[in-house]
Amino acid sequence: MAARFARQLVEVLTGARPSGQLMRHTSLDGYGQLASLVRAGALRRGGPADRPRLGPVHDRSPSPDAVEACVRVDLGRRHHMVAFRLEQRGPAGQWQCTAVEAR
Repeated sequence: MAARFARQLVEVLTGARPSGQLMRHTSLDGYGQLASLVRAGALRRGGPADRPRLGPVHDRSPSPDAVEACVRVDLGRRHHMVAFRLEQRGPAGQWQCTAVEAR
């Protein structure tokens, strides 16, 4: 689950996917953080040919209803780290991203 979400998150951060596609998978705070990162160009591509390459996703579960994960993203000559937290929320127990950071 964390690896699939990491791929989608990186696609949004690099502009390959609209951020609205992750809206239902994020909390209000998480979406606000994501939108800020997109506006700031946190994972800018050096050129149109630069495709992000994701390293292994490292995740841990601090509780049964939460997963914290990070992934290294190689983008041309630049390397970035993306970290996020997923939590089970609501009566249906849907997983949502509640926090995201990129450097």
